[in-house]
Amino acid sequence: MKILVAEDTRDLNRNITLLLQHEKYVVDSAFDGIEALEYLKTDSYDCVILDIMMPGMDGLSVLREIRQRHVMTPVLLLTAKAEVEDRVAGLDAGADDYLPKPFAFKELMARVRALIRRLPSHPETNLVMGDIKLDTENHSLSATNSVGLSNKEYELMVVLISNSDIQLSTKYLIEHVWKSEEGTQEDTVWLYISYLKRKLSMINSAVTISGTKGGSFQLQV
Repeated sequence: MKILVAEDTRDLNRNITLLLQHEKYVVDSAFDGIEALEYLKTDSYDCVILDIMMPGMDGLSVLREIRQRHVMTPVLLLTAKAEVEDRVAGLDAGADDYLPKPFAFKELMARVRALIRRLPSHPETNLVMGDIKLDTENHSLSATNSVGLSNKEYELMVVLISNSDIQLSTKYLIEHVWKSEEGTQEDTVWLYISYLKRKLSMINSAVTISGTKGGSFQLQV
C-alpha cells in the first residue's frame, strides 16, 4: 500500500515516513503543497497525510484541487490549528479525518489504518494476460519490470483482466470497483484508467487499455 506524506516540517515528515515504512507501507514525501499536488496528479495512493499549513499551496487548497479532479483517495489532515471552524473547513473541503498537532504516533497509525479500506477478496493465484502478470500477493504489475499498484488500481486491474474478453462500461466499473461510492463519477474512472495506462507504459508492456472517457474499456494485446 502506498501513502503520500505532505508535511513541510522536515523532521516530522521524516519521522512519519520512517514509521510508515516500518509498517511496510510504500511512502512518497512532499514538503510543500505544490509538490504534493504534482505527486497526486501523476500517481495513485491509498491514503494522503496532508498538513494544512504548508508553503507554496496550503493543504486545504491541495485538498479542494484533488477533489475537483475526482481523486477520492482518503485524506487525513494534520494541523496545529485545533479550533472547531478549522476542522469544519477541512471536512467541508473533502477531508476524511482530522488530527491536530501534537499527536501520538500510535493514534496517527490507528487513523491511517481506519482510512485505508480493506480490499475485497481477490484471486489466490496471480493473473496473467499477454506479457503482464498481476501479483495478487504484493499487488504489483510486471512485464519487463514491475511497479506497485494502489488499492483502487489493483481492484480495477483485477476486474479488467478477469473480464478481458468483453468491454466494461464506466457504469459497470463504478458499480464493481468503486461499489457506487458517493462522489464517484466518470472522471474518477478515467483518472484511474489513466494511472494504469501510465504504469503499463512504465513496465514496457504491449498490453493497452482501449476506450475513451465515459465509455467502455477493455485490455488489449
